[in-house]
Amino acid sequence: MTFFVTNLDLLPAEGANAFRVDAQDARGFRYPLQIISLEPTAERPWVYALTVKLHSAMENVGDVLVRANWRGVASNRVRVAIGFESKKPDDDAGSVPTPMPEKPPTGEVQNVGSLPSLGDRMRFIEQATFGANPALETRLRRIGISTWINEQTEERRDGDGGVRYSTFPYPVLPPQPTNIPTTCVGNCLRDNYSMYPLQKWFFREALYGEDQQLRRRVSWALSQIWVVSGRETVQPSGMLPYIQTLDRNAFGNYRDLMREMTLNPAMGNYLDMAISTRQSPNENYAREILQLFSIGLYMLNQDGTIQRDGQGNPIATYTQNEVNGFTKVFTGWTFCGQGCPNSQSGIRNMRDPMIVTANNHDTTDKQVLSYPGAVSIIPAGLSPEQDLEMALDNVFYHPNLAPFVGKILIQQLVTSNPTPAYVGRVSAVFNDNGQGIRGDLKAVVRAILTDPEARGNLKTDPDYGHLREPVLFVTNILRPLNPTANTNSSGSCNGQSDGVLNGVTLVLDQDVFNPPSVFNYYPLTYTLQNTELYAPEFGIFSTGTALKRPNFVNQMVFGTGIVSTSDAPCGTKIDVSRWQSLASADTSGVLLVDTINTEILHGSMSPQVRGHILTAVQAVAPADSLKRARTALYLVATSPQFQVQR
Repeated sequence: MTFFVTNLDLLPAEGANAFRVDAQDARGFRYPLQIISLEPTAERPWVYALTVKLHSAMENVGDVLVRANWRGVASNRVRVAIGFESKKPDDDAGSVPTPMPEKPPTGEVQNVGSLPSLGDRMRFIEQATFGANPALETRLRRIGISTWINEQTEERRDGDGGVRYSTFPYPVLPPQPTNIPTTCVGNCLRDNYSMYPLQKWFFREALYGEDQQLRRRVSWALSQIWVVSGRETVQPSGMLPYIQTLDRNAFGNYRDLMREMTLNPAMGNYLDMAISTRQSPNENYAREILQLFSIGLYMLNQDGTIQRDGQGNPIATYTQNEVNGFTKVFTGWTFCGQGCPNSQSGIRNMRDPMIVTANNHDTTDKQVLSYPGAVSIIPAGLSPEQDLEMALDNVFYHPNLAPFVGKILIQQLVTSNPTPAYVGRVSAVFNDNGQGIRGDLKAVVRAILTDPEARGNLKTDPDYGHLREPVLFVTNILRPLNPTANTNSSGSCNGQSDGVLNGVTLVLDQDVFNPPSVFNYYPLTYTLQNTELYAPEFGIFSTGTALKRPNFVNQMVFGTGIVSTSDAPCGTKIDVSRWQSLASADTSGVLLVDTINTEILHGSMSPQVRGHILTAVQAVAPADSLKRARTALYLVATSPQFQVQR
C-alpha cells in the first residue's frame, strides 16, 4: 500500500529508515507496518510515495487509521478499509482530507524539530542534565545549545590546576580490610562497606553540580553499559576509581575507556578477571565485554538494524571459540600488590589498575573476532600487554561497535526507540568525528543531543521518548523546585540537601551503584509486552513501584519532605513559593497551570490533561494559594505525560 506524504525537509542521506508507519483498528490495537520504500514522485518531487507492507495480523480488520511518524512527529491519520468498511474507529477530532499539493510548500516546512524555542530548550535540559531549573534555562536561552555543550565538555581545573571531573570533591574513602572487622558496626559499616558515601555524593552532584551536569549524565549512562555493582565490591573506596574512570572518559575516546575499564580492579573483581589464570581460566569478562560492553550478540548494520542470513535468522557476532580466545587474553591480570602507589599490606589494592603476572598468562595463540580487515588470530608468544592491546583493538574496530554503543546512548539520553536513520547518523560520527578519529565520545554525545530527531518543541509520535528511570524521576522533580536542607540549621550541608535520596530510588528498584546483575538495573533490551517497542526502564516498573512514585511526590509536595535522621543529617525539602505566588496572582489558576506546563512539561501538556488539572486547581479555594500550587504540581508530577520523558 502506498501513501503520499509532503511537508518534509529531508537530510541528504535521509530516506525510508527515518520513518515509521502504524495502523490502529477499532479495538485500539496498533500494528507496525514495514516500510518498503520512500521515493519522490516524478511530477511533484515535493510529494513522496511511502510504500508499506501490511501487517500479517491485519487481515479483514475493517477500517484502520494510519499515520506516518518522522523525527518523533506524527502525521495526520487517514482512514483505510482492510477487508471491509467498519466505520470504526472514529476519525481523529478535526481530521480532514489532505489535498494533493500542486506546488512546493511555501514558507517554513512544518517540522517541529526545526523550531527552537522554550519548549525545545526545556526538552534539551531534560535530556542533557538531571533536570531543569530557572537559572539553567535562562543561561541556555542566552548562549544556546551548542555553546552550552562546549562549556560542559571543556576541562575544568581545581585550585591546584589539576583537572576535575566533578563539582563537589570526591569522597575521601580510606581502603578497609577485605573482611569486615567485628568491631565495625553502625556508621562504620555504613560509611566503609556500603555505597552510602558515593550515593550521597552522586545525588548532590546531580542536584547542584551545574558545571558538570552533562558529564555526570553521560557518566551515569556509561555506568549502565559498563556495569559494576557494589553488591560485589562492597567497599565504596573500591568503587570510587570505577566511577572516576567513567567521569574521566565521558567525553574521551571509547578505546581509552575500554582499556581503563578492562584493568579497573572493581571490574576485575566483579567479573572475575582478577582471578582468571591460564591454569584456571574464567570467561565472565571475556563474554560480557563482547555481549554487553561493545558489540552485542548479533551483527548490525550501521543504522542499528540486525543483519540476517538467507533464512531470516540473525547472524551471530561471535561463537564460543572467540569467547575462549578472549578468555585467554585476559588471564594473568590481577590486583596490583607491592610496589604500586596505593598498595597497603593486608589490604586489596582497588585503586591502581590491575597488573599481570606473566606466569599466569596464557601465551598460546588466540582466536578473536573475524571481520574484514581484522587480525582474527593473535599469534602465540606475545607479551600479555601485546595480547591485551591487540584484543581491545580487535573489538574497537569491529563494525558493530558504533551502532551498538550509539543506540544505547540514544536510548539513555533521548528515546528508547530511535529510528534507524538517527542511529545511523550517530554511528557515522562514532566512526569518524570529522577529523578522522574513531570513538570520540564528545562528538558522539553532541551528535545525539543535536540530531533533528532529538530536537523540537513537541514530539507527537506515540512511540517516542522513554520512561524516566527512578533516579531521573526523582531529580527531575527536585531540581526545578530549589531543593534545600530540611533543617533550620545549615550545618555541614550549607543549606543544601545532604543527597540522602537513595532510599527513594531503592524502593523504586534502582539502588544506585548496586545494580542487581551485569545486565544493569533493568534489561536494556526489555520490550513492552505484545509489542516490538524497546522500553528498558519499564523492566522495573511494576504495580508496586508505580504506586510508590506518587507516594514520593506526595511526600515532597504535601508532606514534610525527607526529614533529618542520623543517616540524613540535613534532609531534603522543596520550595513551592514561586508557584504559590503565581496562584495568588491569578485566581483563575491559568497562569499557575500554564507555567508548570512550560517549566515541567516543556509545553507538552495535552488539552484534556490541562482541563482536568485546571478544574482540580479551581476546586481549591482561591485564598489557599499554597494548596493550589501543591495540587497543580502533584497532578503534573504524577501524570504519565511527566513520567514518560518525551
